[in-house]
This record gives sequence, C-alpha cells and structure tokens, in this order.
Amino acid sequence: MRKAVPYILLLPVMLLTLIFIGGIVNVIIQSLGIIPSLGLYKPTLSYYQEVLSRPDFLSSIAFSLYISFVSSLLAAILGVLVCALLVGNGLAKGKIMQITKIPIVIPHTVVALLIINIFSQSGLLPRLLYALGLISAQESFPSLLFAPNGIGIILAYLWKEIPFVVFFVISIMANISTTLGEAAQNLGASPGQSFRYVILPLCMPAVKNAFLIIFAFSLGAYDLPFLLGATAPKALPVQAFIEYTHPDLLHRPYAMALNSIMFFISLIIVVFYYRLLQGNLKKIER
Repeated sequence: MRKAVPYILLLPVMLLTLIFIGGIVNVIIQSLGIIPSLGLYKPTLSYYQEVLSRPDFLSSIAFSLYISFVSSLLAAILGVLVCALLVGNGLAKGKIMQITKIPIVIPHTVVALLIINIFSQSGLLPRLLYALGLISAQESFPSLLFAPNGIGIILAYLWKEIPFVVFFVISIMANISTTLGEAAQNLGASPGQSFRYVILPLCMPAVKNAFLIIFAFSLGAYDLPFLLGATAPKALPVQAFIEYTHPDLLHRPYAMALNSIMFFISLIIVVFYYRLLQGNLKKIER
C-alpha cells in the first residue's frame, strides 16, 4: 500500500495533464478538418493555408505578435530600471515590495476599466491636463484606446507585466549588487559601470525568462484585446473566438487552426525557455 501512495498523490496531476493533452490533440485534429459531427472526415491543410493567406487572419497574427513583443520588451526594460532604483535605494525588501505585487493579482477586467478611466479622452489624465491648461480641450488628447496601434492594450499589459518582471528579477539583482556589485565599486568602478558591466549581465538570464513568460501569456490572452482592442485588426485569440462562435459551424476548423498556431508559437517559446534554463544550470555547474 505504501508503494502506491506516491502514485495516488500524483493521480490528480496526471489526470489534469491527460485532459490538457487531450484538448490539444482535439484542437489539432479539428484544425485539420476532421469533425465527424459536422460531416467532415478527410484531413486537410486547407484551413491552415487559408488562415495563412487571408488578410484578416494574417493581420490578427501580426497584431498579436506586435502587442505581445512590444509590451513584453517594454515591461522587461522598465522592470529592470525599477529593480535598479529599488536596489540602489535599499528598497528591495519591505513594504515597497508588497506594494509592487498588488498589480499582479488585480484581474485584467479591472485593469481594463482602470485604463479606460485614466487614458480615455474623458478620463482622469485628459481632465487633469485640461485643468492645467496643457491641452485646449479634452478631445485634443490623443486617442490611445480602441486604436489599431494597440497602445491601450500595451498600457494595460505594462500595468501587469512590469511588477512581474520586478518580482522575478529583484531578488537576484539585490544579491548580485550586495556582493559582486560592491566588489566592482571597491575596485574603482562607478555605480553605473558596476550596473552595466557586472549586475545587468548576470541578471539577463532572469530577465530573458521573464520576457518569454509574459510574451507567451500576452500572446494567448483574450480579455484585454477584447476589451481595449480596435474593431480591426483583432488579436489572434479574439479572432479565434469569433470564428468559434460563428453561426456557420463550418467555421470551427478556422478557429482551431488559429488556436493551433498560438499553441505552436507558445511551444517554440517553451523550448527557448527550456534552453535558457539548461544553459543557466550548466553555468552554475561550472
């Protein structure tokens, strides 16, 4: 009986894993046009070919990659700068760190409402700028939300992703700063040189890992692109949902093809993430 205990404890995880794998297999099968309930039996790549040739689908893929890459890159850069400020001022621990965790736990729907209340043309920021006489009217404030450039979506992602990067990197940066960083300064390096040539390079593996995680997350997220996105182009998850809920059920394989594309992109990101982890472990062993 004791020998069976570990397997019993692993059973819930194994069941969830099987359900996850089964869902992925089902999506790939339906993306190949095999849906017996709809009278589709022959596998075909025509749905992928059409997805990768239709302008609306291509714009959805490009738009999702754009907002994911830009938001993740900006979050990584700004997150590292916030970490540097906190570590440099001795605030890497305590109440400040507890405050930085708050945006992480706030739901995306609440973040979308916050962004609308602040950055819309009738929001708090345009009202403040108008009251200070910096703009002639609230309508002259640039339209950041529901725009094809996706600025509103990127702002919402930054609210969530910058604190995540800080949470992911700051402990490593604080440890490096108090050891190797101080040693570099004792040898004559300025604080800027110590950060640029010692602290930042050693933190880059953690920064890259954080970038890949938030990139994969934002690529597959549905809520913020749906709430803050423009009518066109639509983000990939939103376009997949539209195809899935189309009155004509024969559009279902298009939705599954779009989901499969998101899955394969995420799989590539997972491989990169694994390679980074393996590289970090080899460096530690050396």
